[in-house]
Amino acid sequence: MRRDVRILLLGEAQVGKTSLILSLVGEEFPEEVPARAEEITIPADVTPEKVPTHIVDYSESEQTEDELLEEIHKANVVCVVYDVSQEATIQKIQTKWIPLVNGGAGSGPRVPIILVGNKSDLRPGSSMEAVLPIMSQFPEIETCVECSAKHLRNISELFYYAQKAVLHPTAPLYDPETKQLKPACSRALTRIFRLSDQDLDHALSDEELNAFQKSCFGHPLAPQALEDVKRVVFKNVPGGVRDDRLTLDGFLFLNTLFIQRGRHETTWAILRRFGYSDALELTPDYLCPLLHVPPGCSTELNHHGYQFLQRVFEKHDQDRDGALSPQELQSLFSVFPAAPWGPELPRTVPTSAGQLSLHGYLCQWTLVTYLDVQRCLAHLGYLGYPTLCEQESQAQAITVTREKRLDQEKGQTQRSVLLCKVVGARGVGKSAFLQAFLGRSLGDARQLPDGAPVYAINTVQVKGQEKYLILCEVGADSLLSASVDAACDVACLMFDSSDPRSFIHCASVYKCHYMDGQTPCLFVSSKADLPEGVAPPGLSPAEFCRRHRLPIPSPFSCTGLAPARTDIFTRLATMATFPHLAHMELRPSSWLRGMLLAVGAAVAAVLSFSLYRVLVKSR
Repeated sequence: MRRDVRILLLGEAQVGKTSLILSLVGEEFPEEVPARAEEITIPADVTPEKVPTHIVDYSESEQTEDELLEEIHKANVVCVVYDVSQEATIQKIQTKWIPLVNGGAGSGPRVPIILVGNKSDLRPGSSMEAVLPIMSQFPEIETCVECSAKHLRNISELFYYAQKAVLHPTAPLYDPETKQLKPACSRALTRIFRLSDQDLDHALSDEELNAFQKSCFGHPLAPQALEDVKRVVFKNVPGGVRDDRLTLDGFLFLNTLFIQRGRHETTWAILRRFGYSDALELTPDYLCPLLHVPPGCSTELNHHGYQFLQRVFEKHDQDRDGALSPQELQSLFSVFPAAPWGPELPRTVPTSAGQLSLHGYLCQWTLVTYLDVQRCLAHLGYLGYPTLCEQESQAQAITVTREKRLDQEKGQTQRSVLLCKVVGARGVGKSAFLQAFLGRSLGDARQLPDGAPVYAINTVQVKGQEKYLILCEVGADSLLSASVDAACDVACLMFDSSDPRSFIHCASVYKCHYMDGQTPCLFVSSKADLPEGVAPPGLSPAEFCRRHRLPIPSPFSCTGLAPARTDIFTRLATMATFPHLAHMELRPSSWLRGMLLAVGAAVAAVLSFSLYRVLVKSR
């Protein structure tokens, strides 16, 4: 909605433009009327719509044509004033003033116009008969108001309708020639209907109607009012009411009726509650509310977000089998401008027989929230989160974690979502590793659609707590060329045990990015079912890990029909959750063992000497 309204009064000389402004402000008819009134600003607290309103007068004798065109360009609405007792001033509306206001608009947006018949005290009848053909000819004319500046008749109403024409315009909603809602308005209202249809039966029950009414207007409908609404729809629209429920056709008819009866502010209240702008597009403020994420922090869904998303899942799981079929997923996406998830979904989250389980569904939402929180906010907006949850914005569904630096100082992370970079040379088995994390064997992975995913996400248990672990596949060459960010919660450095040369890439990445940092690292020896290759001269993988106080390489294989073991993924998540243990308990070193042996020998020596002294004394 606009922050202010600018009203321009035009018309022939002596029709009473200035008198109307002065009568409104002074609440009495002025005895002396200047040629032109100064611009007046009415504060927001004294206007019906609570919006500051600027009223601008025009005088042909005091202003040039260029100044007039500039004022028309700045105006949000134009009031064309005519004298009801002078037929010539009515004719000038269509021959001079309307072409001047919107003559250059072409097929673009037009400035709304209010026709104002002044001096109604000088004519006993009404001028509406002469004005109606003009209103039919020019759809930008919102309404016509007859008033009297001398008797203060309809002065406030005139400026109210002018303000209303700007804040609640008819043009984007309704086509007066076809007497139908415009396509953009119909699409927006259809989306709102689908969001409000909680049981997905293509009709709104009394409970759903009252929830919708309360969300948009702050209070439910009285039982009798609800019945009256359905009765009107039933009489006018075949199929508008089915089984005592309001259908989409009935819902669209009601909004058409509001507009035809001059109550388009009702339809605008609905549209704006669901985030629509005057152009009937979801506003940037609605889709992407302000959410500050400091450096070193990450974003996660909180319990409000997960509860809402679970309700959306249950709504579209029509067969109650605990999974969304492609058709059910398409139904969920019907309120989006385009499907938000692509064909990579089966390779990114756990699925079963081509269907998306609740677990996989929540995994995907968690991944999007972590990687691109603005995209997640927009998706929640398309699902109607702020309106349906009665929250200020969908930012209330997001938690911003504390800085990673603080986690490292505390020796433990509070994050529920952890990122693991899986680094290795081409062909070492990174993609198979990601698919094994989703519970798939090598044979299962080959049956999935083509295209290697960059990410895979699943849950693991870390000391009794459920954590989401994201595996991100990264080529060793890209990290060595410094074209990819190496930051993560834990690094999985993968090499092919049958090709020891692939270890060189992992060792180079470790020295370049992780050796001097605090990120825990685990080397993984893939294809452990194959015979080990002949190691090149230099340190073996095991010797390299011992020298750098790293855990010895973990073997991994995903051959056969059975899924691979999952303990390696639990280990990675545990290292990410307790990074200090990765440097101590998870990384036993020869130095530490030597220290323990030295301390043990010293304790044994002290005990032996004490025992010797006791024996000497006893003798």
